[in-house]
Amino acid sequence: MKEGFIDKFQHKIGIKFDNLKILELALTHSSYANEHNLSEYNERLEFLGDSVLQLCITEYLYENCKDNNEGDLTRKRATIVCESSLYKVGKQWDLGEFIKLSKGESLSGGKTRISTIADTVEAVIAAVYLDKGYKFACKFILKFFKDIIKSSEVINYLDHKTRLQEFIQAKTSDKIKYNLIKEEGPSHKKIFHVQVVIGEKEYGMGIGNFKKEAEQSAAEKTLKMLE
Repeated sequence: MKEGFIDKFQHKIGIKFDNLKILELALTHSSYANEHNLSEYNERLEFLGDSVLQLCITEYLYENCKDNNEGDLTRKRATIVCESSLYKVGKQWDLGEFIKLSKGESLSGGKTRISTIADTVEAVIAAVYLDKGYKFACKFILKFFKDIIKSSEVINYLDHKTRLQEFIQAKTSDKIKYNLIKEEGPSHKKIFHVQVVIGEKEYGMGIGNFKKEAEQSAAEKTLKMLE
């Protein structure tokens, strides 16, 4: 990676790294590593970044949402720490332009792929954590997640499955099922695909890093279809 290229990304995220190699690793996709016979790429950093992000957001909600019980806090955290939120942050950074991908992955749309961008955001968070420490990393996270945290979707979080259940019960006796269509990804970073079935009819499909998150997403999409 050219020095000017990585300098541009540092400017984009507002950090000057002491260890540029850890940042470059965070931006290295497995496809690029395979193409260039490299032994390391950003998957392990994704794993670490996910944990740092979870802890930071958990601490923030614990300190700032004192009227919420454990269930409310868990649901809010799931709304913040999800693929779509990570993708929004990555878009703020124009991250797709900085990820090192193989030629084939680039040609197939890797620079704009939601999962690729979301995973790389986690890897960058891990790089910040390793280079600057937890307190700095948490400030960094809150800076870029502040709009997501404060959005009405998070503050006024509604349990979409409960809303869907109430909506259906008012109209029919059909049962709601959440069918797991598939799961993919490494064991530490699974992505679940769930579809709502009401009676015998299929409705919204949702994805998430947890089954419950995918079910909530599917319920939300189904509600939009029905309402």
